[in-house]
Amino acid sequence: MTVRLYENDMEARSCHATVTAVTAEGAVVLDQTVFYAQGGGQPGDVGTLNWEDGSASVINTIKGAGGQVLHLMEDALSPPPVGSSVVASLNWERRYKLMRMHTGLHLLCSVVNAPVTGGSIGADKGRLDFDLDQSPDKAQIQAALDAAIAADYPVTIGSISDAELDANPELVRTMSVQPPRGSGTIRMVRIGFANVGPFDYQPCGGTHVTTTGQVGRLVLGKIEKKGKQNRRIGVVWEE
Repeated sequence: MTVRLYENDMEARSCHATVTAVTAEGAVVLDQTVFYAQGGGQPGDVGTLNWEDGSASVINTIKGAGGQVLHLMEDALSPPPVGSSVVASLNWERRYKLMRMHTGLHLLCSVVNAPVTGGSIGADKGRLDFDLDQSPDKAQIQAALDAAIAADYPVTIGSISDAELDANPELVRTMSVQPPRGSGTIRMVRIGFANVGPFDYQPCGGTHVTTTGQVGRLVLGKIEKKGKQNRRIGVVWEE
């Protein structure tokens, strides 16, 4: 099983690691990594692996069997050998944009306050689909989103037990993606100040910035009807 360092330190940009396996397709497995494995609508990280006798680009990161994280290499024919020490370094500019967007979509989720039926997180744009039979007021959503970003809420990571989540099913806001169970604990993302109720609180395995002020100005696109009870809201950065 690969230790996912980003789960507790989302600002780590690189780490030292040991190659524990190389798949038949040339994907590299490390004992620990800062690379996020694709899932929950967030793309996998890209970057580089450097070792004593070489270096290679990581073009995607995905989940493997048994809790492994697979680093897909640009040159799958020349991976670092098993047992070698490597430095795994993110393309931080891309990752930071994804962290900002992912956090912004959490805010949008709470502003709209409806079940999420789907979504997509990109470095330059994102979207959420909501279980709504009518389109919400765009101006009101934009104003509420602006206010949540300006409030500069802290974003913190915690956990609850599987049993606690079972007792509070409303914490799961996404209809299409369920949090992984079986380990005994569920990773939770909390947005809000400690002395008041959270602005947003839900299970999430992704990466986020540490305060909402880092999100920057997000502008709503058009609200599209994507079915009888499905409304799609896209967001982009304001230049």
